[in-house]
Amino acid sequence: MTRTDWSVPETEVLSGVGDALDAGRDDVLATVIDVEGNAYRRPGAKMLIRDDDTAGSITAGCLEDEVARLGREVRETGDPHVETYDLTGDDDALWGRGMGCNGIITVLLEPITESYRPVVDASAAGEDIGVVTVVDGDRLGERAYYTPEEEFAGGLTDDLRDELAEPTAGLLAEGNSDTIRIETDDGTIEVFVDGIRAPSHLVIFGSGPDVEPVVDLATRVELRVTVVSFRGAHASEERFPEADTVRSSSPTDVRAVVDFDDDTHAVVMTHNFVDDRLVLEELLDTRTPYIGLMGPQERFEELLEEFVEDGVAVAEDDFERIYTPIGLDLGGESPSRIAYSIVGEVLAVANGRTPGHLTEREEPIHDRLDFDVEIAPE
Repeated sequence: MTRTDWSVPETEVLSGVGDALDAGRDDVLATVIDVEGNAYRRPGAKMLIRDDDTAGSITAGCLEDEVARLGREVRETGDPHVETYDLTGDDDALWGRGMGCNGIITVLLEPITESYRPVVDASAAGEDIGVVTVVDGDRLGERAYYTPEEEFAGGLTDDLRDELAEPTAGLLAEGNSDTIRIETDDGTIEVFVDGIRAPSHLVIFGSGPDVEPVVDLATRVELRVTVVSFRGAHASEERFPEADTVRSSSPTDVRAVVDFDDDTHAVVMTHNFVDDRLVLEELLDTRTPYIGLMGPQERFEELLEEFVEDGVAVAEDDFERIYTPIGLDLGGESPSRIAYSIVGEVLAVANGRTPGHLTEREEPIHDRLDFDVEIAPE
């Protein structure tokens, strides 16, 4: 059985692709490009196949060993390959009856080459990028890249680029991926559009021991984490090794050390009333959609009373982005359980979801996408 680092964030998988390029290794990247029915992962899920191990996951463990075996064959040939796995249970002789996905999963396996460098660089820089790859026929593996600023670069013909621009922009904006079938004069061509969004940004204000499990869990669920300490001696990477960035600031200067946009989420857990009051006032002047404030409701009401006394106005719609007491109601009071509660709430807001039991959800868990593009004859 292949040794696998199954649960690493996808940012680490892409970082591993960069390591392979820098070291000149002939590793292979496996990407889910299509799913029919149900599956643990959706299109865009990736697994890096190295010489004696793998990193990342494309299923709940059903296919990782088989895909790793096939990936090593791809490494030997040097040619990309597309493989479809039917896990619906119809082929008991091949898969038995133990598979739980009940779906048909198509995987692209490709040797890692410099054609993937722009993706690695965009991921490292925290930038969005659309990766457009032909996944059938003689042009299998031909690729172009899409960014909102420069649109397309790389391969593909102009007519394909023109037809793919709108669906690629839409998929990238939502961080979704899908295989698009395009009807041309020469027949149907399949193109996989992978919308790779930069991870959402979580800024944690505080430097106490209860910050550490929040940082650890947030990085595991692929949030980009910045810790801001108002105690300079605690603002060290050694104290928070899992954080992407550690900053020191005063509560009134946080906008000078962090760029806040509508995908930046703030968690305030300084346990200091004055610091909380000052940083909350600063955050209300940013675009952040989530301000999670540690402490009971009574404490927040005291903060509001001070705002009134100081002539600080809180707009009605600002109350919709202030979450206090912070976190989901999961029960438990240990630091780890509190961290799960906080990070779970951040994920729900970042993904535009209302927390609830999936058993009560009537629609599919994952969005269903379907694009068909027809290039009109000239």
